[in-house]
Amino acid sequence: MMHSPRRSNHPTGFPASIVLAAYLSLLSAIPAVAQSGSEPSTSHRRTPLVDAVALVRPSVVNLRGKKTLSAETDSTGARTHAVRQVNGMGTGVIIDPSGYILTNFHVVEDVKHIEVTLADGSTTSGTLIMHDGVTDLALIKIRVPRPLPVIPLGSSTDVMLAETVAALGNAYGYEDTVTRGIISELGRTVQVSDDQIYHNLLQTDAPINPGNSGGPLVNLDGEMIGINVAVRVGAQGIAFAIPVNDAMDVAADFLSEITGERVHHGMVLKTVYTDHQPAAVVESVARSSAAETAGLTAGDVITEAAGKRCRRAVDVHCGLLDKKPGDEIALTIERNGQPQVINIALARPGQSGSATVWRQLGLKVVPVSGGQLRDVHPNYNSGLRVEEVRRGGPAAKQGIRAGDILVAMHGWRTESIENLLYVLALDDVTSGQEIVFYIIRGSEPFFGNLRVADAGNDANH
Repeated sequence: MMHSPRRSNHPTGFPASIVLAAYLSLLSAIPAVAQSGSEPSTSHRRTPLVDAVALVRPSVVNLRGKKTLSAETDSTGARTHAVRQVNGMGTGVIIDPSGYILTNFHVVEDVKHIEVTLADGSTTSGTLIMHDGVTDLALIKIRVPRPLPVIPLGSSTDVMLAETVAALGNAYGYEDTVTRGIISELGRTVQVSDDQIYHNLLQTDAPINPGNSGGPLVNLDGEMIGINVAVRVGAQGIAFAIPVNDAMDVAADFLSEITGERVHHGMVLKTVYTDHQPAAVVESVARSSAAETAGLTAGDVITEAAGKRCRRAVDVHCGLLDKKPGDEIALTIERNGQPQVINIALARPGQSGSATVWRQLGLKVVPVSGGQLRDVHPNYNSGLRVEEVRRGGPAAKQGIRAGDILVAMHGWRTESIENLLYVLALDDVTSGQEIVFYIIRGSEPFFGNLRVADAGNDANH
């Protein structure tokens, strides 16, 4: 006798465990929707801007401190504000793993205690090492037990109008604020006060607020292309940044001064851009220096210094920060397109008086023999050849250049560094009196006036 099939409890006739597994598999193929009813998560959320900010954020620091503002009066002489303390804030970028930070000078000017907050939330104290009032840049040093991430650098030679950028900073004290905009114009000159004029600025409509100063303006590749510096008060979407190439040239000068106080190598470096790519190029080599002895020549391109890859002059100086006299460093260079390695034995800095000349005049000088100078100008027997000029120093402000020969100052011949030190120690010079200097440039004599920096002001630090 035939029986009709018994009805299964499951339409398919498959075991419940298989049906459940298939059902769960089907569910897993459907995009999850948040309980709140928000849009489904997709790959579009992680935009190039998200990646760019994530790349640079670890190397951005927040700065805080108190500064004292002097009393202010109006045109009638009535006091409008008494002497008072205000809370200052700003931003900085790490340019060397050992804790060197670049920021705007106006952020840390007259700040007694600089509080630095790192990306991980830890806080430490920073020390103002040096500054350049002309470019409004400053170098801060913090002491940390570990290497720090360094800001990735782009080039400001290929910045494009309307390209997307982001500004990072401590806006109004809201740490780690990110704003977005575009590049509005290039090469702007902006005067913000009687004493401060900025040149060659990038203009952006990315919102920049008090506290953003000193922070990075970054492109979508996650590279810093500028240092945020100013905003047009009362305007909407008009802000400015110092181009990264200009900022890193100043940083190189800062670090060169630091290494020059510890060791002497004889190299004067510059960063040269070819097809928007930077290279650390030897501009000149001091006579009888360690670099000259090792065979380094002007025009050599340094690609590695002391094991550190170098693309800019600042990279070479970073590689020398922890070196001391007697250390030998290996430089990998390219000369006429061919790579080679040159070893330089670092020497002690020159006479102690050289530091004084650098501090008070912003000059590095070496004696010139009578025979050499007679070939240049018959009226002078000897002098001091300018090897380097500190950006923003007294000599630089008066137009003195590398290659000039200083032959007299304040009525005294400068045939040796000792002669120059004698002039710098005179009472009327140390009191701030303007003095006359004479130089030979090419075969022509020139003169000018300058005031030396305060003897107690350590290299404009």
